[in-house]
Amino acid sequence: MREFQCIIYGSYGYTGELITEECKRKGLTVLLAGRNAQKLRAQSEKHNYPFQVVESHDHTGLVALLKRVSLVIHCAGPFRHTALAMLKACAEAQTHYTDISGEYEIFEKLASLSDEAQQANILVMPGTGFDVVPSDCLALHLKNALPDATHLQLAFTMGKGGLSRGTSKTMIEGMGHGSCIRENGKLKSIDLGERTMEINFGAFTRPTLCIPWGDIATAWISTKIPNIEVYSGVSKSAIRSAQWSKYLNWLLRNAWLKKYLQKQVDKKPAGPSEKRRNEGRSYLWGKVWNEKGESRVSRLETINGYSLTAKTAVLIAQRLLQGNTRAGYFTPAQYFGADFILEIDTTTRTDEK
Repeated sequence: MREFQCIIYGSYGYTGELITEECKRKGLTVLLAGRNAQKLRAQSEKHNYPFQVVESHDHTGLVALLKRVSLVIHCAGPFRHTALAMLKACAEAQTHYTDISGEYEIFEKLASLSDEAQQANILVMPGTGFDVVPSDCLALHLKNALPDATHLQLAFTMGKGGLSRGTSKTMIEGMGHGSCIRENGKLKSIDLGERTMEINFGAFTRPTLCIPWGDIATAWISTKIPNIEVYSGVSKSAIRSAQWSKYLNWLLRNAWLKKYLQKQVDKKPAGPSEKRRNEGRSYLWGKVWNEKGESRVSRLETINGYSLTAKTAVLIAQRLLQGNTRAGYFTPAQYFGADFILEIDTTTRTDEK
């Protein structure tokens, strides 16, 4: 029996704090962790949860930390810098790994380590937040509706809200590398702005841009549909900027520029206010078709992405803590089913007739 049910690593970040609050509402026994002692102490006093300071690259320290719990909710991104070290420590400590990443490269890398996870008898499930729970569930729902589908398109957009510092920094990390799709089962790089669509999300229509979203990795695992594209709702001016960006990729990839932009992000608010989160909604659209030209379209509406991340990350942790957990790598929909997202209050899914 372990001392705590879960660790929230990077708990004092914007989304980590929302997850901490949700854990407290659900009555979970939690250990807060991260590298900033001052922020952890303040958060500990606020929520009456104990904390422990451990650097993300301190393997020995991470293993000792993780041996105190059954599961980690890893919130310290960008995950391309932290996920592998955390997973390696989880394997040694035999602690289940979850995170709130949306980075397709991380999904690909962790999926390749499924055998190692099975040998360590741990479950590995990245993407337990807005990235990628609702879209993963929508993808599997569409696959179930058209089992021989060969193509999948997904899109999402937000009503109100805004971005957290963590999300903004992850986006800066990816600058200069264009977009990515899955074609005939393989990842394929394309120029950012090369593919756009006008999508009817139900309540409104919005221009969208093809982006390298996590589903090009996770939906492939969940559905085995070989051709996958993901689009995000943006302004027409943002599409024009994206189409011009290919001429500046050499500049956008520069470390000094990214470092400068991330420092500017640190001067901004941590994320959208509670009022904006409560008022905001998330809209998703998906379409599949097969070689015969048959197609299915579904739409999903749910709460603001950050609020959703807190709820789904904690709900998944609760389910896994109940026991009888399977070992290996899984996507949320693969493990919990296409209807899992409907357990979040006010979420609706509509199939186009």
